[in-house]
Amino acid sequence: MSAEPVGSAQPPASLPVALDAVGGDFGAPPNVEGAVAAAKSGLSVLLVGDRVKLHAELSKHAGSSALPLEIVDAADVIGMDEHASDVRGRKEASINVANRLVKEGRASAVVSMGHSGASMAASLLTLGRLKGVDRPAILTHLPSKTGFVTVLDVGANADVKPQYLAQWAQLASTYLKVVEDRQHPSVGLLSIGEEDHKGNALTLEVHGLLREAAAAGRLNFHGNVEGRDIFAGTTDIVVTDGFTGNIVLKLAEGEAKVLFGWVREALGSTLASKLGGLLVRNSLRGVAARLDPSTYGASLLIGVAGLSYIGHGSADARAVKNALLRADRAWQTRLIERLNAELQPSASQNAG
Repeated sequence: MSAEPVGSAQPPASLPVALDAVGGDFGAPPNVEGAVAAAKSGLSVLLVGDRVKLHAELSKHAGSSALPLEIVDAADVIGMDEHASDVRGRKEASINVANRLVKEGRASAVVSMGHSGASMAASLLTLGRLKGVDRPAILTHLPSKTGFVTVLDVGANADVKPQYLAQWAQLASTYLKVVEDRQHPSVGLLSIGEEDHKGNALTLEVHGLLREAAAAGRLNFHGNVEGRDIFAGTTDIVVTDGFTGNIVLKLAEGEAKVLFGWVREALGSTLASKLGGLLVRNSLRGVAARLDPSTYGASLLIGVAGLSYIGHGSADARAVKNALLRADRAWQTRLIERLNAELQPSASQNAG
């Protein structure tokens, strides 16, 4: 695994971000374009993948030779239609190489738009779990009336235990305080009613654990929230199991596309509506930007002992750029160290 400098620029003071530059539905093109855009803002990026393919793609971008970009050769790549379990036997796959760069201290974080299951498995196997975390979760942001709401888990764990959700609430609270500068973030438990007694057996038990954590001063627990509360921004954080959370995520993304399709149809239906569309075009673009998943770039696999960001397989260059910048921001704020510090008291109490 050798790094090959592309540009003549001096390396930045901070560590570079490792990008699985050949993962995803479209392979290298959007990954390289996004990395070039991030590098133009001063971020150093390690492009992990087939050296020949990445050099060919970089040659399409004028001035890329002067940017803080390096290629780390990885001839293998786990395709989107392959099995996540393949990470165990394919050590030189790009996602494994990228995670090892983080493990070895050569990169601050790993970002992948490739196979999400393989990305999770590679990070868990290579980086391991933070002490006090039973299962890592995928943390994402959804647009809300108050800006954005943080939701987890959105796909890592379909089957859960109550303590998982309690741990995720604490992890997400620390994340928002450290990375997003939201002090005392509120936590909501997704349920079928706001009342404490509403929900299934899992929700009721989690509710009790979160109440205990709040009484001990470890969390700002709001209580139960319903689906409509997510986009109203009732709480800063919403915790749920990965099965439900993934449905919420896909529903939100799908509904946004449908709604904007309806708006476009309505604005193009008559001459008057077309004229009206011209007047509100800029405003609608602003709304579209808030709803666009590429705004946040990728989701954080929180709970592993390193920074791992997982994006959509269909991600474009903007999403890749934003994911890289977001990963660097988390590293600059020393998120992993802060998570470790916050978790240790809880781990000691659980052991006792």
